Amino acid sequence: MRIELDIKLGFKNVMIRPKRSTLKSRADVSLERTFKFLHAKKGWTGIPVMAANMDTTGTFEMATALAEHKMFTAIHKHYSIEQWKAFLDAAEESITEHIAVSTGTGSADMEKLNELMNQFPQLRFICIDVANGYSEHFVKFVKKVREKYPDKVIIAGNVVTGEMVEELLLAGADIIKVGIGPGSVCTTRLKTGVGFPQLSAIIECADAAHGLGGQIISDGGCKSPGDVAKAFGGGADFVMLGGMFSGHKESGGELVEEDGEKFKTFYGMSSETAMEKYSGGVAEYRASEGKTVKVPYRGPVEDTVQDILGGVRSTCTYVGAKKLKELTKRTTFIRVQEQLNEMFSE
Repeated sequence: MRIELDIKLGFKNVMIRPKRSTLKSRADVSLERTFKFLHAKKGWTGIPVMAANMDTTGTFEMATALAEHKMFTAIHKHYSIEQWKAFLDAAEESITEHIAVSTGTGSADMEKLNELMNQFPQLRFICIDVANGYSEHFVKFVKKVREKYPDKVIIAGNVVTGEMVEELLLAGADIIKVGIGPGSVCTTRLKTGVGFPQLSAIIECADAAHGLGGQIISDGGCKSPGDVAKAFGGGADFVMLGGMFSGHKESGGELVEEDGEKFKTFYGMSSETAMEKYSGGVAEYRASEGKTVKVPYRGPVEDTVQDILGGVRSTCTYVGAKKLKELTKRTTFIRVQEQLNEMFSE
């Protein structure tokens, strides 16, 4: 047993200090970024905000809406091959630049991934997603996928430490998902005691990834556009959102009405709801590590998109970053008392 005494910070523990700026307007800020990948040959250009690969957010409908803004969606893994075919037949060709195929690491997952890649070779991104990215089996699976698909962009996670980021990049991943436990419907920290404050995880993992030429995704913990800006300021290349994209017309989840108000269900993919839906219940050897909540129905996602992008642009004007790429170089975080920060965020 050992104890690390270094201070670890989440989004609510900091604010971004303003700096002198020559920018006259939010309209002067470009949020598009262009990335070259460590293993895959072809790069990518777009706005690096992503919908999470949960079946309540990573939907085909969400992908269509976000792609109009050159944003990204990690499609959840529970769509059938037939549903994929119907979607790709109806969508614009460019949609493949803004979606990833999600997969687990079981033998059935690999079979389905192979079938998808064989039928739809235009798909460029593969998201290998597990709750615990520290297992030897996971690393071997990443290597196996890289060997089979040398030209694809591989996203892998989740982890929260620099050494594991480096191991996954060297195993064949291009982009690493960072985050254990910060999600709004994730209960891993409560059920297991395992986790890492998200901002500190981003800072550590970004340093490790960028040293090898890889990228990271901040996955979880963002409750507001300001949190998204803090994630980018901390060094995240992409920011993945679940709760902020829940409750919309394009989101999954059941639409229910109570006392004249509409709600949509939103749940973690390790929740009892998800496991009942896809696995026939919670296995005897484990506990659920997610919860189910009702989110007020918010209509089309367009207003939320504008709110997020407008907030990040505004952050850039406060620190003088003309491009999103410059934000982390222009960011100075100041620590604040948690109670004080919560008061200002209300």
